Amino acid sequence: MIGNRGWIPKGLWGLAGRVAAVSWLAGWAAGLPIAKADETGMRVATARASEIDPRAAEHPEIGFVFASDGKPQDLQHAMVDLDAPLRGQLVVWLMASNEQLFERLASYGYHVVQPHYARAWFGIVKPTDRLARGLVRLEAATGRDVSPQVEIPFADGMAERTHQFVRWLSQEQPDARWEQFLASDDAGIDWTKVIVAGASHGSTTAARFAKEVEVARVVMLCGPRDQEQDWQSLPSATPPERFFGFSHVLDGGWTGDHYCRSWELLGLAAFGPIVDVDGLRPPYGNSRRLVSAADVGGDAGRAHSAVSPGRASPRDADGRLLYEPVWEYLFTHPVDQVGSPVAADPDCEHQHPLGS
Repeated sequence: MIGNRGWIPKGLWGLAGRVAAVSWLAGWAAGLPIAKADETGMRVATARASEIDPRAAEHPEIGFVFASDGKPQDLQHAMVDLDAPLRGQLVVWLMASNEQLFERLASYGYHVVQPHYARAWFGIVKPTDRLARGLVRLEAATGRDVSPQVEIPFADGMAERTHQFVRWLSQEQPDARWEQFLASDDAGIDWTKVIVAGASHGSTTAARFAKEVEVARVVMLCGPRDQEQDWQSLPSATPPERFFGFSHVLDGGWTGDHYCRSWELLGLAAFGPIVDVDGLRPPYGNSRRLVSAADVGGDAGRAHSAVSPGRASPRDADGRLLYEPVWEYLFTHPVDQVGSPVAADPDCEHQHPLGS
């Protein structure tokens, strides 16, 4: 089947009712039919990219396949809460599905999609110069032939996968108004209404795409990486004040000076200093560069995942996730409210050898 439409009662969707929703979330993850219920504004959907668009193709040379061990690998997910104060903006999440993040984004009033696209290249393709890795990311995101190292057709890039998914959603959930994110000629997405976001390598691709295409906002969790690349300092179609980053200080990407370097090259020092959010409340001096040293048991791997909602993220004594105000800030803080410029961080190493 192409996909599933579903409505889940808000009582099940709230944080207090998570235990009751476990079986539903398992169905989401497996791409199984989602139970329907009336009297709710929540809309969720799951669909396979290969069944939405007949042009879709596999590219096993970069780990881009539709099924593995009998399980679908091209599932795409969407969510919107029609009972929330809708913002008329779409969040495109460029990493594996994260239901806990999506429920928060829906509560903020966003439409949310997670497209399946060719993002598994980074452990295989090695950079040949200081722009090469960024060009591979750009080809994976746009489907344009910009990198000699990969061949990703237009239909398999993130942009067209998102376009086809949103078109399908507009037909399957007409009351959810997905069509507002389509360009007027239906040739693609209206990216000026889109927040591109991701974690780790997903945040890096989000930033690279936003350098090329103007978007409403960029949210970079535990990223961007590409520490030996220079694309971060290229001219940007998206104004730099629209980029927001968040890292834990034990994350290897932070201790290795990957993220601080990218943030500076993106121009984020113009909007305030690096702010430790621990014990603070928004607006964090209107900064675009946020970090935390909250307890993660000294585990760098957990630190990498901690800045996204989930089991790795630290909680307070009452069991509440510490970063709730941070996530809301990253995704909703007005982009025209900025902090004061600061000098470059003298402790951030900017020169990394190629291939590091």
